[in-house]
Amino acid sequence: MTKTTRPFTPDWVSSPGDAIAEFLEERDWTQAQLGERLGYTTKHISLLINGKASLNEETALKLERVLGSTAAFWLRYEAQYRAALAKKEEESCLHGWTSWLDKLPVRELMNQGVIPKCILIDKNKPGVVKNLLHFFGVASPEEWQKCYGSLEVNFRRTRQEQSNVGAISAWLRLGEIEAEKLDCPKYSKSKFEKAVREIRTLTVLPPAEFEPRMQQLCRESGVVLVLVPSIKGAHVSGVARWLNPHKALIQLSLYGKINDRFWFNFFHEAAHILLHNKDNKENIFLDEWDSGESLESEPEREADQWSREFLIPSVYDGELAQLKSKADVVAFAARIGIHSGIVVGRLQHDHLIDRSWMNGLKESFCFQEVE
Repeated sequence: MTKTTRPFTPDWVSSPGDAIAEFLEERDWTQAQLGERLGYTTKHISLLINGKASLNEETALKLERVLGSTAAFWLRYEAQYRAALAKKEEESCLHGWTSWLDKLPVRELMNQGVIPKCILIDKNKPGVVKNLLHFFGVASPEEWQKCYGSLEVNFRRTRQEQSNVGAISAWLRLGEIEAEKLDCPKYSKSKFEKAVREIRTLTVLPPAEFEPRMQQLCRESGVVLVLVPSIKGAHVSGVARWLNPHKALIQLSLYGKINDRFWFNFFHEAAHILLHNKDNKENIFLDEWDSGESLESEPEREADQWSREFLIPSVYDGELAQLKSKADVVAFAARIGIHSGIVVGRLQHDHLIDRSWMNGLKESFCFQEVE
C-alpha cells in the first residue's frame, strides 16, 4: 500500500529536518541517498535533519524538486523554526535578567500606566523585563546599561540624593518618547532667545492658554518642551539636555505644581540651553527645586542667576524690599509684566517675607500631563 503524507501543521518547536526525516522514512531512503539527489554530503543532510544547518533558498528549491511541496513551504517552515528557537532563547534570557528589575522603579511605572500592572512574582518577572526593554527601546539590560545606566557620568546634579539612576533614566526616557513624537527645526539660539522673552509675558496666563503657546515657541526654535509626571526616587524637577546636536529638550516634572516654582524652573533650564553645553552637548543638567545644601556647580549657579535676573532684574532689588502688602506686590508685578506669585516666591526666597505670607497670590497648576 502506498503511504500518504499526512497534512503538515507546523508547530513552533518542529524543524524542517523533522519533515525531511518523515520523507526519508516514507520513501525508505537513506541520508546518503537523499544527499546524492540533492547534491549534498551525508554530513550536511544530517545537519539539516537535526536542525543544525539553516535551510536557505537554494536548499528550499532543491527540496521542492526532490521531495515535493514548494520552496515557499520549506522557507516558511525554516523561518517558523528559527523564530521558535529565538523565542525559547529569549525566554531563557528574560528569566536570567530579572535581577535588572531591582534597579528600576517598576511599581511606579506600572502605576503610571507605562507598563501593564501585575504582581511581581517570579513567573511574571520575565514578562515585566520584556515590557521594560520595549519601554527603554533596548535589546537587553546590557544595552540599557550602555545607553542609560552609564548616563550618570553625564549628570550635572544639584543634590546628592539624585543617585537613583534607574528612576532618573525612566523619567528621562518618558521625556524622550514624547520628544520623539515632535518634529522641529534645527536649534537656533537667536530664535530661542526671542521665544524666551515672549514666554516671560505668558506668566500671567493660566496653563490652558500659555502651555500650547509656550511649547510652540520652544519647538519653533529647535527646543522641545515636555511635561512629564515625576518618578519616585528621581528627585528631579527639571532637566535640560540635547537629544542630538540640533535638537534640545527641556523636560519638567511639575514638582510642586506652584507657578513661581514652575516658571523659575523653566527659565533655569532655558539658561542651560542658552549658556551651557556649547562644547559638550552630552551633559544632562538635572535640577531639583530649592535643594538647600547642594552640589551646585558653576553652571548651576549661572542658570540660577540668569533665571533670577530674567524674571525680576536686580535693578528692582530696592523696590522688592519695600513690598509689604499683597496690593503692593500685585501692582509691582503688573508693572514689570509677570505674575504676582513669582514676586512672592522671590520675596520668600530672599527672606524679605516669611514663607507663610502671601501664598494666596500664587497659583497651583493643573496640566494635561503625559499619559
